Amino acid sequence: MKTFQASKAIQRLPDQYFAKLEKSILALKDKGHDVINLAQGSPDQPTPKHIIESLQEAAEEPRYHKYSPFQGFRFLKEAAAEYYKQHYDVDLDPDEEVCVLFGGKGGLVEVSECLLDEGDVALVPDPGYPDYWSGVALANAKMEMMPLRAENDFLPRYNEISEEAKEKAKLLFLNYPNNPTGAVADQSFFEETVDFAHANDICAVHDFAYGAISFEGKQHDSFLQVPGAKETGIEIYTLSKTYNMAGWRVGFAAGNRSVIRMLNTIQDHMYVSLFGAVQKAAADALTGSQANVDHLIDMYEGRRNVLMEKAREIGWNGEAPKGSFFAWFPCPEGMTSDTFANKLLEEAHVAVAPGRGFGEYGEGYVRLGLVNDEATIAKALDRIAKLNLFR
Repeated sequence: MKTFQASKAIQRLPDQYFAKLEKSILALKDKGHDVINLAQGSPDQPTPKHIIESLQEAAEEPRYHKYSPFQGFRFLKEAAAEYYKQHYDVDLDPDEEVCVLFGGKGGLVEVSECLLDEGDVALVPDPGYPDYWSGVALANAKMEMMPLRAENDFLPRYNEISEEAKEKAKLLFLNYPNNPTGAVADQSFFEETVDFAHANDICAVHDFAYGAISFEGKQHDSFLQVPGAKETGIEIYTLSKTYNMAGWRVGFAAGNRSVIRMLNTIQDHMYVSLFGAVQKAAADALTGSQANVDHLIDMYEGRRNVLMEKAREIGWNGEAPKGSFFAWFPCPEGMTSDTFANKLLEEAHVAVAPGRGFGEYGEGYVRLGLVNDEATIAKALDRIAKLNLFR
């Protein structure tokens, strides 16, 4: 059969680093091994019942069986604005400052295509979410990596960015609470970001996917809470983590009007918006009872505490995440992240995500997900303990 040549844009896309890990996990499972997967980043809990019921009721309505409005139903954009007002005291114009997205991931890729031309630069966190790289590659732009180091609480240092990179940069990606490190950012950092973006004519894109997942009773700051944020960038929010709606593929972007228009324009050419019943259920999730979210936070905090307690028992000295459902743990001395992850998978049948997959500065770490119950997390650490790697 004839093989066609892929476009240069497709050829530029980075390899899916974790696809190889997934194949290794499946191969062990096919041999009958019980593999505990701490590498995954997909919520393990079902979508709350009242959201499912909203979808079921809306699916019966004929008006949702037709094409949705190109840029989404206004009621979903109003719900997003209401959510931001209630939780962050941020005022958003539903018509001009909110864009409905097919999941946060889609928006994170599309924004590069909206703002970057060939030769432009995007400032990207390292370690960071690999799909930032994908949009930059499709736009045929370049990446300037911003190291996230433990000694700076995994925040980038803008004074380390070269003058050349600042001059060419059009886009800045941030993500707090952070995947993969579990670090958080406060208002003072976001104020610094607004000043930096304004001074260098850069659009800041804050990936707020884990915004609702906080610990010890603290609420995470939204980038848009900082004065000037809407003038210098956008925030991308997904319902995937907050409401266990990962498979529903629904989120939104909020903030700078010109960027929202661009996102709407590119999506006008790609989609005719989301199924209306999904939009109705998403709006009800945002504006309805948040009791399930409170329960979810308590659950993740309990899992985090079990992980940290068991890790201390075996001498594995990681830092407790301050947000997200990920923990970022160092590898044993003398082992790379790939070597360590392979050893855990082959000998303990525990899968973790090698830090190298998130960038150069991820080397020396592995990411552990809190998307298994407490007993399973404890069991995984007991298996790792038997390898005697930390004493």
